[in-house]
Amino acid sequence: MILSDADILARLGEGDLVIEPLADVDTQVQPASVDLRLGSEFLEFRRTNIACIHPDDAGEVDEYVRETHVPEGGDFVLHPGDFVLGTTRERVEIPPDLVAHVEGRSSLGRLAIVVHATAGLADPGYHGQITLELSNLGNAPVSLTPGMRISQLTFTELSSPAQRPYGQDRGSKYQNQDGPQASLIGDDPEFADEETGEETHDEDASEETHDEGAHEPAVGDAGRGGESS
Repeated sequence: MILSDADILARLGEGDLVIEPLADVDTQVQPASVDLRLGSEFLEFRRTNIACIHPDDAGEVDEYVRETHVPEGGDFVLHPGDFVLGTTRERVEIPPDLVAHVEGRSSLGRLAIVVHATAGLADPGYHGQITLELSNLGNAPVSLTPGMRISQLTFTELSSPAQRPYGQDRGSKYQNQDGPQASLIGDDPEFADEETGEETHDEDASEETHDEGAHEPAVGDAGRGGESS
């Protein structure tokens, strides 16, 4: 069952479902979803002097990304073909009996902006901000402003609460993430086993998937301004 606006507000009131800060309830709570706003941190992938990224090498993944922070009043220009990691401004806590789905807003979709590649799920038990996998599939650059409504969450009630929800007890990698978070796939058991020869219990899950003064727009490669999760 997908929660309606009344169900969402009731669960927020009970406190087991958390979305904070929820700046404007009337605007952000939709008939069956909650709009989330764009944060000010972005992770960009370097394009020069890179042969390829090896997912099993965590240090290599970190080496190939750089963090950009967009000041208050600035914007981030996402060029055609660009892929960056962004973050929601809101932090969420998903109770064990719900699963949240990260969706794009149709108004941005009509500008060819997508908010996730594959990580469109926030598992039962997930706590933290949500990393957005932002791409521009169109032919024109699009300006993204921190604080704008960028994505939405829908909530589906499980047939029964998860027995082992996402979190510390199951070694979930992205729990309590703050800002955009680059891939931690190198911590997956199949890769960790190659290095240590020992079995590990770290598990992947979907998630999941801010300054003063006006400045010039931040742009993707040379000359882009400053993301997360």
